[in-house]
Amino acid sequence: MSQFIQLHLLTSYPPSNLNRDDLGRPKTAKMGGFDRLRISSQSLKRNWRVSDLFEEALKGHIGTRTKKLGLKVLEKLKDAGIKEKDAFAWAEKIANVFGKTEKDSVEIAQLVHISPEEQQAIDQLVAKLIAESRAPDDEELKLLKAESTAVDIAMFGRMLASSPAFNVEAACQVAHAISVHSIVVEDDYFTAVDDLNDKAESSGSSHIGESSFAASVFYSNICINKTLLLENLDGNEELANKAIQALTEAAVKIAPKGKQNSFASHAYASYVLAEKGQQQPRSLSVAFLKPIEGKVEGMASEAILSMQNTVEKMDKVYGACADERYQLNAIAGEGSFAELMDFVIR
Repeated sequence: MSQFIQLHLLTSYPPSNLNRDDLGRPKTAKMGGFDRLRISSQSLKRNWRVSDLFEEALKGHIGTRTKKLGLKVLEKLKDAGIKEKDAFAWAEKIANVFGKTEKDSVEIAQLVHISPEEQQAIDQLVAKLIAESRAPDDEELKLLKAESTAVDIAMFGRMLASSPAFNVEAACQVAHAISVHSIVVEDDYFTAVDDLNDKAESSGSSHIGESSFAASVFYSNICINKTLLLENLDGNEELANKAIQALTEAAVKIAPKGKQNSFASHAYASYVLAEKGQQQPRSLSVAFLKPIEGKVEGMASEAILSMQNTVEKMDKVYGACADERYQLNAIAGEGSFAELMDFVIR
């Protein structure tokens, strides 16, 4: 049975538009019959993965997700003096190892996640082809690696349709963050004035626009299968622990980047419940099927109380749903971030 680490977070954001839909409005969802604000799991994972915090903690162990692998190889070959026709053909062969390329292009049709070990192998092969001025052979094109130290691939998985043997099952599951209360998306009407307008001919605005926003306390749920994470990282427990701590810190501190210049909506989690054990993971979103109203203790405090009550009742019905728990409550000033970081890996 796998060992699971679950993180349940409550994070309060002021007016913001952290994750937009195709119309530029904040993403929403219906839950419990009410409209809720939503941040997609894709947005959360992307912002954690590319954050300075994640990069500093896991430098050298983060992969690259791109369609432009072949273009970068082509550029290196041409810059080294390889004839364009040969450079294109060689770059196409290398790119096709990772995914089918577009017609008459070396750009891969779909995004592919490349590990540091694979990138190193590509760089070494390109240098060899330049030095020897020749095309790669079939043996040299075995660039895909089953062994990897890319923690983002180990955590969030990889799918290669053309090479399923090198797929990686995600060791981390991330739920869409959703507001614990009902919401109404509002529109901000704004104008911009030309600094050089002397008002002699017109005193009006030079630009008029609208921007949608909403404020919310979000519930987020993350589940890490540590057993699978260790397997994906070839048993490197030190690296696995670094990855778990980096993800925990990012989830607690990093906000999505949507409209940040307009709203400055940065926030740390107000409450974190961390759980460890071999029990089947379960979300605590049921605590918010009935929207929190916050009329007595305030929205965040009542959300914390609802979550704690749900944990207690689930334990009563199902037996202990975790072997160990740790709570950080910034609203009450209880717990510490340092102790949380120690708890998730010990």
